[in-house]
Amino acid sequence: MTSPTTFIPRGAILQELKVGNHNLVLNFHSAGEYANNPAHFGATIGRIANRVAGARIQQLDGRAWALEANNGENSLHGGSQGWGKKVWTPRSADDDGSEVFSYRSPHLDEGFPGDVAVSVRCVTRQNEVGRTEVQMDYEARLEGGAGETAVNITNHSYFNLSGADTIDGTEAWLGSNLHLPLDAGGIPISTDIKPYGDIDNQTAFALGKDWPEVDDCFVFPHAAADPGSVPLDTREGELRVCGKFWHPETKLHLEVASTEPAFQFYTGKYIDVDARPDGTPARGPRAGFCVEPSRFVDAVNREEWRSQVVLKPGEVYGSRIVYTAWIGGPDGVVGE
Repeated sequence: MTSPTTFIPRGAILQELKVGNHNLVLNFHSAGEYANNPAHFGATIGRIANRVAGARIQQLDGRAWALEANNGENSLHGGSQGWGKKVWTPRSADDDGSEVFSYRSPHLDEGFPGDVAVSVRCVTRQNEVGRTEVQMDYEARLEGGAGETAVNITNHSYFNLSGADTIDGTEAWLGSNLHLPLDAGGIPISTDIKPYGDIDNQTAFALGKDWPEVDDCFVFPHAAADPGSVPLDTREGELRVCGKFWHPETKLHLEVASTEPAFQFYTGKYIDVDARPDGTPARGPRAGFCVEPSRFVDAVNREEWRSQVVLKPGEVYGSRIVYTAWIGGPDGVVGE
């Protein structure tokens, strides 16, 4: 039986997630095109997903560390050659059909301190009601080069349930309406966590051609109440639903769940990817949406949040993301 998912070594990328004849993730048709992947389609993001303020870690292992400013004055997704651009080493694992991708990130890789061994274990299965589940478990260890480093890993898949050029008509529900208020550069303006003005987590809302325009970090209530209680390895924690999505024309469903304390929800305003020689069409604004489970934005520079991301020798960073996809009616779009 052909697997509904395809992963490739470059960036430990999710290239395909198929339900019926639909591929739910934006992709390039051939693996070679991912050498030029400006929108991070399907990529494993690290060392630090999302942004670091001023492209600078203020204090880590007794000193400051300058990073590449690749998003205005900030560092984004681990730099222009972050983990999503590296070629990982693949291997098959166990009898469950899982695939494991590993990478060794050397000291000063994109400016980050320490030698880090990182892996992602990907397993695809049909659950008890016949839905396709994709589980990705991330693990990282500091193996030398520095007394501590910082890690925040996510997957950057863009989803399109419409089968059309944009996400227009998709119904969405988010698992929390608490968020980190951000400045114009995407950096939290303080450590305050507040309700998001235009979205609540009691009802579904529609994603239109132009609205809502979202690129924000949403926080689950348990983590908002006590950010310092988030463990470095969250994999033994509760699997919480970040979002549920459904399109009334294709009947495609997607549920994104994670053990992480937060998630970035992005409606794709800045997608601008040219057509490729392999037949991949051009993709423009709102061609897809992202749900990126992770730790808090710029946590490494916030004393109250640092414990979520600071990794020392002998410790293990871990996280889990689960995508569930199926075709069906509107039941279950709104969270219970």
